[in-house]
Amino acid sequence: MQPSWGYCECPGEWRLPPRRGKGGLFPSPAWSGDSGAAYSAAIKRKDSPCEAAPACKEDSRPARGDMRPRELPGLALPLLLLPPLLPPCPARSAARFDPTWESLDARQLPAWFDQAKFGIFIHWGVFSVPSFGSEWFWWYWQKEKILKYVEFMKDNYPPSFKYEDFGPLFTAKFFNANQWADIFQASGAKYIVLTSKHHEGFTLWGSEYSWNWNAIDEGPKRDIVKELEVAIRNRTDLRFGLYYSLFEWFHPLFLEDESSSFHKRQFPVSKTLPELYELVNAYQPEILWSDGDGGAPDQYWNSTGFLAWLYNESPVRDTVVTNDRWGAGSICKHGGFYTCSDRYNPGHLLPHKWENCMTIDKLSWGYRRDAGISDYLTIEELVKQLVETVSCGGNLLMNIGPTLDGTISVVFEERLRQMGSWLRVNGEAIYETHTWRSQNDTVTPDVWYTSKPKEKLVYALFLKWPTSGQLFLGQPKTILGATQIA
Repeated sequence: MQPSWGYCECPGEWRLPPRRGKGGLFPSPAWSGDSGAAYSAAIKRKDSPCEAAPACKEDSRPARGDMRPRELPGLALPLLLLPPLLPPCPARSAARFDPTWESLDARQLPAWFDQAKFGIFIHWGVFSVPSFGSEWFWWYWQKEKILKYVEFMKDNYPPSFKYEDFGPLFTAKFFNANQWADIFQASGAKYIVLTSKHHEGFTLWGSEYSWNWNAIDEGPKRDIVKELEVAIRNRTDLRFGLYYSLFEWFHPLFLEDESSSFHKRQFPVSKTLPELYELVNAYQPEILWSDGDGGAPDQYWNSTGFLAWLYNESPVRDTVVTNDRWGAGSICKHGGFYTCSDRYNPGHLLPHKWENCMTIDKLSWGYRRDAGISDYLTIEELVKQLVETVSCGGNLLMNIGPTLDGTISVVFEERLRQMGSWLRVNGEAIYETHTWRSQNDTVTPDVWYTSKPKEKLVYALFLKWPTSGQLFLGQPKTILGATQIA
């Protein structure tokens, strides 16, 4: 059973004791089923007594996109109401985690992640060079041979041109990590997640295990991950996170393992796991956003063994958060916070912390030269996504795709700054809030609620100005002489 998310104030971080003995860049992982390397958990956390709030009332929820306001959605209305419904959770004790899902899933998610509410996703890599169709360009061109991708290459590149030839063209010539950091700070986001390696296998750091296909040996000839990490930590209050694809479309070792129905494990042992240890030790990300299992189960990736090390021994063991993409069948079932699917927005409260990862460009995560203005979500649509997501207990991870030379296009920068402007006015109703007993109003559509139980506050966020000049709310139960509306 997963811990519930409701009113109770659960401490979010456990201090884990440092491990004595072997350390270094590649510590011994806890392999699932290997008793000699398995970590023992002296204290096992019981299931959280927190209770989930009721789901949104589906019949009262407006259809998506049919109530777009004509100007920036403006107000979060705070109401002083009754005390929280549930008592605080009992104090937790530090624990160590076994390399099993039962043990790992019992880990309390560090509190900062739920408090943050809003982050920026950054899809950047060699796919930003063709910048056509999708970040899955290589797969669609070479594997699926989709006509528009084949014709694009035929019309623009010589017949002998290979995907690897895009590598030197990925120059990042105008990449300025400080400028990126300043834009992200202005957006009101509280964390970022950079694609350190996508399914194409190109690493944005000088990985020892990606010889001649990384940002030090090819293209930028710079450590992109390090530059952005330093800028984020020196210039902002954002948390630094990294996305990492477990598999690679055309890596020969992965293809050989796949042909054996994953009975062979050459690829994770020689590539994936060493790179994950390298990333965590070198850059200390506080979010590790795994993706791309290639159809292989978590046992093939030894995901539970790696996560046991991450939670017990790593330099970010106290603060790191992870998602749910650690092997076929694990999504929306195991891990830290749930993503469930790309652009996941259930519209109702879930009993487990979740994240809505979505894109400003409706059709692609990477930059597209062929995108039109109607392909980008408006700021009104983005604010609606944020409000709905937070009201139902989720975080919003909003994606941008920089260009091959390292610039953030004007349309992405504008959306980020617009979001920041909205949050400067209404952020009190977003950051560090909790879900309320109702997520949306039953009388007036496009009104969503958040709360701060300790302060006895409930916020009503309305996305459309009432034409009558009056706002009618059906959910708050007011007390004469006690309830205040600010």
